[in-house]
Amino acid sequence: MSEQVALLLRSELEKRPSVTTELIDVAALPIAVDDAGEQIKDEAFATTMNRADALVIVAPEYNHGYPGLLKHVLDTNLKEYVHKAAGLVGVSAGVFGGARVIQNLIPVMRELGLVTIFWDVNFTTVQTRFDDSGTLIDESFLPRVEKFLDELLWMGATLRHGREHVRIGAAS
Repeated sequence: MSEQVALLLRSELEKRPSVTTELIDVAALPIAVDDAGEQIKDEAFATTMNRADALVIVAPEYNHGYPGLLKHVLDTNLKEYVHKAAGLVGVSAGVFGGARVIQNLIPVMRELGLVTIFWDVNFTTVQTRFDDSGTLIDESFLPRVEKFLDELLWMGATLRHGREHVRIGAAS
């Protein structure tokens, strides 16, 4: 059910003329699972992360946590994430709507150098939110998504400005 949420977020982002977006399914990336870290980096994924100003991470909650494959893929890049905005979207079949997956991802985001925004979107009982064709039934989510994306894009632009114009230390 996370795919329907991810498609909805991409669709809402595509309505904004200044935004270029790409949907990445971590399960489809050609990354080995018998090793870890930057030594198994996928160059195409790394290039996309270098280009990005912000990431929307849609994550299903599994037993209060995030999918291991998501963490594995995130760990293949490091410098590519520094001072980039990250918005977290939790997905759950239960009533907490992925709040615990978001809570558990925040320290990971910080360790990777990503800057999480203060708005999250939690899709509670996700199986009741979309029809069989994947169309959102409950439009009460749209104002939350709008606020989330506004904040994410603001933070992404602000951090891009900082990466391009603010130098600290001996190089100043």
